Amino acid sequence: MGIWGFSSKYLSGLNLGRLPIEEIMFFVCIPYACVFTYDALTYLMKKDLWGPFQKAISIALISFSSLIGLVHFDKWYTFTTFFALAICLTFLQFVWKVSYLGRFYFAYFILLVPFFIVNGILTGMWIGEPVVWYNDSENLNIRIWTIPVEDIFYGMLLIVLNISVFEKLQASARKVEGRV
Repeated sequence: MGIWGFSSKYLSGLNLGRLPIEEIMFFVCIPYACVFTYDALTYLMKKDLWGPFQKAISIALISFSSLIGLVHFDKWYTFTTFFALAICLTFLQFVWKVSYLGRFYFAYFILLVPFFIVNGILTGMWIGEPVVWYNDSENLNIRIWTIPVEDIFYGMLLIVLNISVFEKLQASARKVEGRV
């Protein structure tokens, strides 16, 4: 759709459907590494430091995301990223009433460090030409270094969805083991 794409300079030329194999691997490796980090932090830090603030953080993110998404409904990447995040967090916080969002928010805050390094490289911060390009007419055209601000919230959506699947699988495993 011309919203974002890849520089062929960095691609192997192997595609699965219309996506480069590198993009497919991104959607396997990055969520795996993030879920692993989340689980390690959960294991190492017994206390849920941000748990008491989970609802307030969720309300702030839902409100902010809804506002940005609705105000910029004409920008496809902005609208879908922010609106999808608002819907997802609304369901997790108020419909399914999950208890792990405080831990997720803390882990995501920590994960922003490698996020800025990796996404900085992918968007051309330290290389001559970006691996991933963006059509700035489809986003806010606000960048942190070379990274579109939407990527921070897109990353949050991607990771919280994976954490939610992980937590559901963990709960199912505990139930089978009789450790509800």
